[in-house]
Amino acid sequence: MQVWHVLLIIMFILLAVMIALYFIGKRLQKKQAEQQVQIDAAKQNVTLLIIDKKKLPIKESGLPQAVIDQTPALLRRSKLPIVKVKVGPKVMNMVADEKIFDYIPVKKEVRATVSGIYITDVAGLHSSLDKPQPKKGLFTKIKGKAQNAQDEMRAETRSQTVDEYRDASRTAGTNKATKKKYRPKKKRK
Repeated sequence: MQVWHVLLIIMFILLAVMIALYFIGKRLQKKQAEQQVQIDAAKQNVTLLIIDKKKLPIKESGLPQAVIDQTPALLRRSKLPIVKVKVGPKVMNMVADEKIFDYIPVKKEVRATVSGIYITDVAGLHSSLDKPQPKKGLFTKIKGKAQNAQDEMRAETRSQTVDEYRDASRTAGTNKATKKKYRPKKKRK
């Protein structure tokens, strides 16, 4: 068997897998659209007091057993964003949407859009919600460490603390005139 035969067989297998994934993805997209319609139909605006929030496996989440039994076997091992809330006098566990989980404040009262035990949207009751700090990427972390090391080295050569050096470097050049001086144009003859 020649090399190009093997490559041709691998190409056909990859093509078949891609076609299968396309149709499976289309089917899953239709299911999700149907579920979104049901969630939108059952939406309610509720005031919640957020007690705690964690990402937990579904068995440890404290959700009703009927919900755990209805969960597909593949999702039982994954962690869900669980929020412990107080709705009126009742304390219960709810599942939050992945998109809004980071925006949910702990130990604060919020106005939330709820569909069953699923929190789809959240807004501050008395003030706006604080946005979480974005996670730093690898390159940004490395650049920050290098900058800190460089600042320490320069501060040491000038016999200053790092904070003094940084303050001095931030204010350097601010005393210079930043505006251009006015110079009248010469008249042409």
